Amino acid sequence: MTDAETPKQNPKRNNNNNKLKDNKPRRKPAQPAYVPRPPAKPAHVKKRHWGLFLAFLIMVLAPIGASAWYLYTRAADQYASTLGFTVRSEDATSAVDILGGIGQTFGGGGGHDSDILYEFIRSQELVSAVDEKLDLRQLFSRHRDRDPLLTFDPAGSIEDLTHYWQRMVRVSYDTGSGLIELRVLAFDPHEAQQIAEAIYDDSSVMINALSAIARQDATRYAQEDLDRAIERVKVAREALTALRLANQIVDPSADIQSQMGLLTTLQEQQAAAIIEYQLIADTARDGDPRLETARRRLDIIEAQIAEERRKFGAGGAGPGGQEYAKVIAEFERLTVDREFAETTYAAALSAFDVARADANRQSRYLAAYIQPTLAERPEFPQRVLLLALVGLFSFLTWAIASLIYYALRDRN
Repeated sequence: MTDAETPKQNPKRNNNNNKLKDNKPRRKPAQPAYVPRPPAKPAHVKKRHWGLFLAFLIMVLAPIGASAWYLYTRAADQYASTLGFTVRSEDATSAVDILGGIGQTFGGGGGHDSDILYEFIRSQELVSAVDEKLDLRQLFSRHRDRDPLLTFDPAGSIEDLTHYWQRMVRVSYDTGSGLIELRVLAFDPHEAQQIAEAIYDDSSVMINALSAIARQDATRYAQEDLDRAIERVKVAREALTALRLANQIVDPSADIQSQMGLLTTLQEQQAAAIIEYQLIADTARDGDPRLETARRRLDIIEAQIAEERRKFGAGGAGPGGQEYAKVIAEFERLTVDREFAETTYAAALSAFDVARADANRQSRYLAAYIQPTLAERPEFPQRVLLLALVGLFSFLTWAIASLIYYALRDRN
C-alpha cells in the first residue's frame, strides 16, 4: 500500500491515545540509600580559646586582684558618724485657724525648709564654712601618700572639695516626713563626729536666719503702718504746739471757759449794779454823788462786758493778736487731727504686736532625733561589696566582649 493509499488518521483518536498514555502511573525515581556521616573528631584547644582565657585573666581576674590588693593594703579605714534631725515649727493656732486650716496642719510649712536645708548641706557655702572651722583639706588628705584614690588632693579647688564632700557626707532625705539623716565619713571617729556637729550648728544658724527673714516679712507691713502712724502723730503734735506758742494759749478750751466765767461774773455784777442804781435813784435827790458813782460803776461794767464779748466776735483779737474765733477753729482742727493720729497709732501698734506675736509663734528650729554618734570601728570602705561590684562588672564586660567576638566570627 502506498502512501497515497494510507488511510488518514483520526486526530481525535490520537488525542485520546495521548491521554491514555499520560494517565498511566509513573514510577518514582529510586532514592539513594542513607549514608551516615562520620563521627565528630575530638575537640582541640585552639587559639581563640586561649585568647578568651587570656581576656578573662586580663578583664576579670586582674581587676579583682588589683582591687583586692589596693583595698586591703592601701585603702585607709573610714569611720562613720550618724546624725538625724528635722525642721520643727512652733505654730500655736487658735480654734478658728484649726477649723479653717486643717490642710495646712497636714501639709506643714517645714517641708520647704527641709528642701532648702537638704540643698544647703550639699552646697559649697557649707563646705567653705566647715573648712574654715576644721580645715577639711587637712582632714581629708591625711593619708594621701598611702591612699591616693580614696583621699582628697590638698591642691584641689573648692569645687573639688565640694565634690569630695558629697562623697563623704551622704544625705538621706524623706520628703514625706521631712526627716534628714546624715552619714559623715572621716579617717578618724572624733573628726567624723566634729564634722557632723559642725553641720548641725551651721544648719541651725541657717534655719534661724530663715525664721528671722520670715518674721521680718510677716511684720514688715505692720511696721510700715506703725512708722507712718508715728510720723502722723508727731506732725499733729508739732502743729498743735506751734499754734499754742504763736497764740500764747496752752488750752483754748480752758481759756474759753475762763473767759465765759469772767463774762458771767461781769453780768452778775451788772445786775447788782443796776439794782443798786435803781435803789439810789428812787431815794436820792438830783446831784447826789452816790447816784453819779453808781452810774459810773454800771457804765464800767457794761463796757467790760462789751469788750469781753467783742473777743468772741469778728475782729476780736486773742492773746496772740489773731482773731479768737479763728484761733479756736484752728485749735479744734488740730486737736481732731491729733486725736485721729493717736487713734491710728494705737491701732497700728496693736496690729504690729499681733503680727510680731504670730511671727514668733511660727518660728522654726532644728530638732535632732539622732545626736552625732562616735564610731568604735571602721565601716568603710566596704571592701567586700566593692570587690563584688568590680568582679560583677568585669565579668559582664568580658562576657559581652566574648559574645560580640563570636557573633562577628560566625557572621564572617
